[in-house]
Amino acid sequence: MKLVIEPGSAGKNYWLDLWRYRELLYLLAWRDVIVRYKQTVIGIVWALLRPALTMLVFVAFGRLAGVVPKQVPAPVWVFAAVIPWQFFSTALNDSSTSLLNNANLISKIYFPRVIVPMAAVVTAMLDLVITLSMLALLMAWYDVSPGWQIVLLPAFVLLAFSLSFGVGLLFAALNVEYRDFRYIVPFIVQFGLFLSPIAYSTTAVPARWRTLFALNPMVGIIDGFRWCLLRGYPPLDMWTATLAVEVTCSCVLLGVWYFRRMERGFADVI
Repeated sequence: MKLVIEPGSAGKNYWLDLWRYRELLYLLAWRDVIVRYKQTVIGIVWALLRPALTMLVFVAFGRLAGVVPKQVPAPVWVFAAVIPWQFFSTALNDSSTSLLNNANLISKIYFPRVIVPMAAVVTAMLDLVITLSMLALLMAWYDVSPGWQIVLLPAFVLLAFSLSFGVGLLFAALNVEYRDFRYIVPFIVQFGLFLSPIAYSTTAVPARWRTLFALNPMVGIIDGFRWCLLRGYPPLDMWTATLAVEVTCSCVLLGVWYFRRMERGFADVI
């Protein structure tokens, strides 16, 4: 019996390999966690410090601009939005450079290359869990409790994961072919921070611009996180949530298509 291994080969065997190489996904994710906090003074506390500082900045901005609602304590309101944004920005930054950071591994052995950016997104999930724990303490401090909507939070976590994965795949492949994109991704993250409803509510956007605004899928994801965590406030706009799902699915399909299209040549150009 002759076994032929072809890098990036099309067909169902490629996707079956994702399951066969699941241990590699775990090892890459665990390695990234160790490397991220190795030889740091405060270690994993960095996962809390970054979103906490971001929250303080946006709370101050929101109060100065008068856009923070009075129904929910400002720190809780802002932090509920910082959590999904911090996850997305971290996952996108890490996954977009993951292939370049693992060039030696990619050029030596065969495995489904999609595992590398996926491991970066899985690693960012650890920070998401940590920041959610911090939000739970913050809500307890301000005596804010979630309602029944909390049961739908995993759906929005999955949506945020899918968006990060899809966009991360696209930029990971683009980074291999065009090294300029390593400078573009931080700009996109910085620009998107202000185009997402973190310090303000989606309802503060004029109605005529709201559909265009909601084309940013993080709008629906952030609104969904707030709706799930803050007892249904503000009410979730189904059109915004639907747009987030549609754009996210499009990003995943585009990311997978382009990544698979370029994957065969990664080892040659990386």
